[in-house]
Amino acid sequence: MLSRLVTLLCLFAMFLVSEVRAQSANAAQLQRYSQEGERALNQGRYSEAAKAYEKLCQLAPNTAEVHARLGLIYFQQGRFEQAVPALRQAIKLKATLPNTDLLLAMSLSELGQYRDALSALEKGFKRAIDPALKRASGLQLERTYTGLQQDDKAVEVALELTRLYPKDPEVLYHSGRLFANYAYLSTVKLAEVAPDSPWLHLAAGEANESQGQWEAALREYREVLSVDSNRPGVHFRIARVLLGRAQQSTTDTTSEAEALNEFELELRLDPTNANAAYEAGEIHRKSAEFDKALELFSLAVRYYPDFEDALVGLGRTLVSLNRPGEALPNLQKALALNARNEVLWYQLSVAYKALGNTMEQQKSLVEFQRLRGQKSTAAESVNLLRPEVTRQKLESVPPR
Repeated sequence: MLSRLVTLLCLFAMFLVSEVRAQSANAAQLQRYSQEGERALNQGRYSEAAKAYEKLCQLAPNTAEVHARLGLIYFQQGRFEQAVPALRQAIKLKATLPNTDLLLAMSLSELGQYRDALSALEKGFKRAIDPALKRASGLQLERTYTGLQQDDKAVEVALELTRLYPKDPEVLYHSGRLFANYAYLSTVKLAEVAPDSPWLHLAAGEANESQGQWEAALREYREVLSVDSNRPGVHFRIARVLLGRAQQSTTDTTSEAEALNEFELELRLDPTNANAAYEAGEIHRKSAEFDKALELFSLAVRYYPDFEDALVGLGRTLVSLNRPGEALPNLQKALALNARNEVLWYQLSVAYKALGNTMEQQKSLVEFQRLRGQKSTAAESVNLLRPEVTRQKLESVPPR
């Protein structure tokens, strides 16, 4: 789970050879082994470092720092069963060694001895200032809570780690796994406590929808409506499933019309549902029903002023209605939200062209082509989840 780098766990100062000399007559040997051990440790030659410090432990058995250093080396090697007694001996000899209790707890966690590790990990994660040490102790605390089936606490730690290290791949990987597992366990519990509830059908519908199992998702969502016909959000989900089914079929000529009807039913139940208003508006826009599209896009941005795609849809609809002057503020607001939206830049160029502003039109086209070029040459980010709404796209790709 953890990257075992020496710099990650420089937890205590190296003992002074002069201190050890006072305990032993073998000063020359002590100095030689300490120098060999430190040199090997700094170069990542852990096996050699371990041998040197094992000798030092024999020569200076009452020096806490020697045992602590040996425990650190064992930890770096992944020899946790050997790290534990070395670190315990160091703490026994000098309880004040900084962070040695935390390294011991991390070793215990690696061995699955979560109850013994828990207290020190909780304290260590809270008190750690060094980012690398806080990250390491947090990952082990997350693991320990999971091992003790304290999933709610594990999620809390994962959220904190994600906040502190938002671009750390290891943190994101473990947090993602934990969140997914927590969601699964919550659904299992839901099935146990309320097997016939609309909530379970809703959860099953969302799970099937995420996997593209359109018919199964529709059945589950309709089960929800059979129990509670006025539940907000369900008609929207049904409509999204119908759109997904239509997009994957070349012969489906009815699903989009059915979806529009479901979006309209959703808006009757909840006129503030900006997503439903946007999706219905997009269907009308693609059908060149611009007045109706304008009404619905305007509704969407009224209730969700920073709705990027709705602002773009509203802007391009106003251009289609020969009202580019009104379109421009909406497109510029969307630009302030996301300047990397290539569709937006192209729509800006169309609006500027309609306004006769050739200079701004060309600037917008240049940026559009730049972003489009980056998209075609760079690997796309992996998108594991279907977006909540249909993203704005170009109906036809302009020539480069």
